[in-house]
Amino acid sequence: MSSSRPLVTRPQAGAAVLESLAGFGELYAQLFAARGVKSAIELDYGLANLAPISSLENIDAAVELLLSKRDERIVVVGDFDVDGATSTALMLRCFREFGFKDVDYRVPNRFKYGYGLTPEIVKEVAKSSPALIITVDNGISSLDGVEEARSSGIAVLVTDHHLPGDQLPSADVIVNPNLSGSRFASANLAGVGVAFYVLAALGQALQEQGQPGAARIPATYLDLVALGTVADVVPLDHNNRILVEQGIRRMRAGKTVPGISALLQQGGRQVRRTVSSDLGFAVGPRLNAAGRLEDMSLGIECLLTDDHDVAARHAATLDQINKQRREIESTMRDQAFSYVESLDPRRLPRCVCLYEASWHQGVVGLIASRVKDRCHRPVIAFAKENDGFLKGSGRSVSGVNIRDLLESISTVRPGLIDKFGGHAMAAGLTIAESAYEEFARLADAQLARLYPDADFSGAILTDGPLPSDAMTLTFARDLRDAGPWGSGFPEPMWSGDFEVVEQRTVGEKHLKLRVCPVAGGTPVDAIAFNQAGPVYRGVVQLAYRLDVNEYRGVERAQLIVEQISPV
Repeated sequence: MSSSRPLVTRPQAGAAVLESLAGFGELYAQLFAARGVKSAIELDYGLANLAPISSLENIDAAVELLLSKRDERIVVVGDFDVDGATSTALMLRCFREFGFKDVDYRVPNRFKYGYGLTPEIVKEVAKSSPALIITVDNGISSLDGVEEARSSGIAVLVTDHHLPGDQLPSADVIVNPNLSGSRFASANLAGVGVAFYVLAALGQALQEQGQPGAARIPATYLDLVALGTVADVVPLDHNNRILVEQGIRRMRAGKTVPGISALLQQGGRQVRRTVSSDLGFAVGPRLNAAGRLEDMSLGIECLLTDDHDVAARHAATLDQINKQRREIESTMRDQAFSYVESLDPRRLPRCVCLYEASWHQGVVGLIASRVKDRCHRPVIAFAKENDGFLKGSGRSVSGVNIRDLLESISTVRPGLIDKFGGHAMAAGLTIAESAYEEFARLADAQLARLYPDADFSGAILTDGPLPSDAMTLTFARDLRDAGPWGSGFPEPMWSGDFEVVEQRTVGEKHLKLRVCPVAGGTPVDAIAFNQAGPVYRGVVQLAYRLDVNEYRGVERAQLIVEQISPV
């Protein structure tokens, strides 16, 4: 598991596709074509190119329901991750600007209520006598919760993006691009993307009814949509790239909500130079930490406030919580890695299941992700929930749909899984503690049955060698703005042979290098995070990204090394 991963060059596109992208230059044409782009229109991120609002199924019915409740109490029930937080903040901000008078939100505490619209959270919400509950980033699997709301005389609008099960909740309206038979152009919308579409349709309806400017209101919060979309790691198809790019443009122009600006600054990022990775690695983890360890309400309030001082205080608190999360994760990660390293690599399960009684249930998703990155196969990590149950969180690799895997286990062994939900790359579940061993065996067996040809090599997809004359600050700057890069539209990764000119350890565990392309060219800086230890001499093979490094106000091109191997 610690050996070098194979490097695989992305397939080259055909001449016709490259010709259609020729206006972007040969190098960019190759990069975009390798990511599935077939025409220049797929790189046009104007809002006019969004999939039509009216094309999302059930959206007219959702608008009709919302208009019928506009003068009554509405409660938005969110999720405790970034997608849920941004969805909730987006709903609240837009409703208030639309003129809805009595709108509130509730986000379940994961340790008390668990995920989704549970009967327990409905009973809490019902105490304030709402006429309508709106779920955001959840609800498609909340059969009992929706039934509880309906029996209490509360209408329910479910907005979600997770994959539905065999039975749908009995909500008044469900808006979800993954409903069976949906013809909407982007099944990859995050929960906040679904919420945006619903609000955009509502804004159009309100404007048609005589409310000037209502149709433009949702677009002023595309910064929230961008953050939730990137943080939820949904594939950045053309539609999602439009949403993300438009949101990032607002951030760079200083038109973002104070909370996002404060969180970017807390993460040491410059708002005017925001890129998608800043949202994924600086803002997202700080918001997520609240939902993992405490209560996501703090994160939502950070996104709702218009007071910059209040936002800064919230961001500072979130940063402290995130530091606690890192400490907890570090201990759990070491335990998980130790267990995986103790296994015979020749007999490693196809689906790795992990459980430790002391683990924090809010952090097991991160542990699953870290172990998945190390052993290059699906991983499900468990922690104690309560009353003899375990809470599990799974992360998958390309080509293995982990929600389908859970469904197959539930089918062959009914009742083994108490509840589950999610999508292709991430899923959550609850099982009885006594069922853990049987679940682990079945997960391995069902994965082998469903995906006999799954690739667990951990191959690094590269774009081949980068011409040495492109290893410049100018190209590195341009490349940052050529995205948005992310899941399904990955940032370019190159490979090539370099001679090591200098090397030293920085920050105790990072390797700082000065390397020179063997094919010719000038030396360039490189850094290999968390790869200090070995001493490299002569020629090495690097898999790397090109980035801009700023130090004391001076910018330089720098290679971010994913893997370094002696030649």
